[in-house]
Amino acid sequence: MHQPIQWHEFGDEAFAAAKAADKPMLLDIGAVWCHWCHVMDRESYDDPEVAAIVNEHYIAMKVDRDERPDIDSRYQVAVAALTGQGGWPLTAFLTPDGKPFYGGTYFPPADGYGRPSFKRVLLSIAQAYREKNGEVVEQAGMVESAIARAESFPEGGKVSATVIDAIIESARKMFDSVNGGFGGAPKFPHPAALDLIMDQYVRTGDQELRTVFVSTLEKMARGGVYDQLAGGFHRYSVDERWGVPHFEKMCYDNSELLKNYLHAYQATGNEFFAAVARDIIAWVDECLSDHKHGGFYASQDADYSMDDDGDYFTWTLEEAKAVLTEDEAAVATLFYDIQEIGDMHHNPAKNVLYVRSTIEEIGQRLNIPEERTRTLLDAARQKLYAARLLRQTPYIDKTIYSNWNAMFVSAYLEAAKVLNLADARHFALRSLDRLLSEGWSAQHGMRHVIAYSDPQAKRQDVAVPGVLEDYAFTIIACLDAYEATADMSYFRFARSIADRMISGFFDATSGGFFDAEMEAGEKTALGILGSKRKPFQDSPTPSGNSAAAIALLRLHGYTNDGSPEDASYREKAEQTLEVYSRIAGQHGIFAATYGLAVVRFIQSHALVVVIGKDDEDAAEALYRAAVRPLAIGTAVLRLDPDKAVAQNLPPALAQTIPNLPEISAYQSSERARERSHEQRSFAVVCSGFACQPPIFEAEDLAQALGSQARSAA
Repeated sequence: MHQPIQWHEFGDEAFAAAKAADKPMLLDIGAVWCHWCHVMDRESYDDPEVAAIVNEHYIAMKVDRDERPDIDSRYQVAVAALTGQGGWPLTAFLTPDGKPFYGGTYFPPADGYGRPSFKRVLLSIAQAYREKNGEVVEQAGMVESAIARAESFPEGGKVSATVIDAIIESARKMFDSVNGGFGGAPKFPHPAALDLIMDQYVRTGDQELRTVFVSTLEKMARGGVYDQLAGGFHRYSVDERWGVPHFEKMCYDNSELLKNYLHAYQATGNEFFAAVARDIIAWVDECLSDHKHGGFYASQDADYSMDDDGDYFTWTLEEAKAVLTEDEAAVATLFYDIQEIGDMHHNPAKNVLYVRSTIEEIGQRLNIPEERTRTLLDAARQKLYAARLLRQTPYIDKTIYSNWNAMFVSAYLEAAKVLNLADARHFALRSLDRLLSEGWSAQHGMRHVIAYSDPQAKRQDVAVPGVLEDYAFTIIACLDAYEATADMSYFRFARSIADRMISGFFDATSGGFFDAEMEAGEKTALGILGSKRKPFQDSPTPSGNSAAAIALLRLHGYTNDGSPEDASYREKAEQTLEVYSRIAGQHGIFAATYGLAVVRFIQSHALVVVIGKDDEDAAEALYRAAVRPLAIGTAVLRLDPDKAVAQNLPPALAQTIPNLPEISAYQSSERARERSHEQRSFAVVCSGFACQPPIFEAEDLAQALGSQARSAA
């Protein structure tokens, strides 16, 4: 807002102005957390000379990619078609009707980095538009054709489990056996791939798969990509060792990685993974949570100014020694590898904290007992964190996005279930209630943005329509909430949102879901927003189509019937998976959420229902046994016997659960008062809409679930 550029919203006003003036459009797409976006802002868009050129020759539009993923995704494809790469900041030059004909990412203020100066680019493009307009229009047409080709898929085939094998094999080949993770630098986490690997390990017992996810998750959590003082993960590592990160912290990364560490704890029983999960929650509670209203904030910046590069998170040796005792410093500098020469190019004295040595190794080297070493390290960590809190804190974007909030609701509910965290459960449900009350309307559908970071901003009045991810992730969050509470209102929300997702986004001709709801009527979409996209790859959030398929398969497991349309939820999911069946295996780990959807499709819907009073120890023991193992695709539901009646259950459960004689006995008022041994808590394991005989002992339930997992492999 402070810049001398005459910025416009991406909207009718800007397009009308461009057509009236016959000027090209300059589109800048960035993000709050994007370091190089801020650099280009300061170097170029704050410059009065640049502003004069832009204002004279262009109609300029600025877009936040988190706020408008539909705009970003299409123009990313367009610029990639022109230059072979995308990213942020995205700089696109458009015809007055919004068709891209040239673009790039970061342009320096002066010639350098192998790139022309931004002023030279601006003047050259403006001249080309005036003097070679025919070529510009032809180029724009070629780009539009390239966008269409990028979104075309070969004719689909039947859904097959072989795609899971192909994705797993890709993960094996890409696995970095030295450093963990997949591929080289820069190195990103791939949460969906890790979940798929853990699922297949549990089903098959393949020890090589165990090595892949254990090594990756351990080395990530001990690396600089993890905030060793506060918890939470940075967006990615610039090196292959997880050593030096890009320091921004994203809501969507931490929600999915939280689930990874919970699942690793379930798969291995290793308390290290549970501890990391708790630390992620502690950081989110402190930095990314709206305690007053409920909800999860979008991100925390990497930097507090343009002149630093992660300075808030990094330490010089002198800075560390200044806040620690001599003994604490001796331990902490060895543990976190804090040296005189650190890791940061802009300031070589700055160290990224990562785990260099074990407690045992440090104790032996310093000749002090292990317990004393641990005590000193705990004290050092607390003092370093307290000192860091006194520094200027990087900006936190307090925007509340529906899709990312739904993802974190699911992650928190998973943590509450696995680690028995009542506070996480409470905050997740409170956040979901806000999401549903402020982000969902039966008349208008989902909103993408629930609240902006600045509550006084004019943009508060702008309702950004929900995208596919908003719908799919919210359906999943509602089903997670139903399973956590047995509250049918969450199930009804899930079903209503799913029916709206189908009617607004599903391609009834070819199958699959579009990423944005197509405009009804005669209104023409602006720019290239009319190009239809069916997102398939995880990049970096889970694929919208794969998540939609998972949501529908889970709904089918509770209904065993269809939506108001012609086909059932399961059939819609199958048609969606079929669209990508011939190409999914070629995308390897970037198709991992698709693989997880296929796992759910080929396996019968599984459910464990625990029947017992909340205050009964036996019911709690059964529930703990049910949630202890990793069983992606198996839901766990706890019911009060006095409320386990047909009208309080989804249709498929209503047809089976109440017919169990044990339920009838438990609900009999006379016998319930007697509370004889015949009315004790029990669990039933259901699969394929049929339930096995009741199980009364936690040990027996654990054994039955283990057998079920092995038989499903």
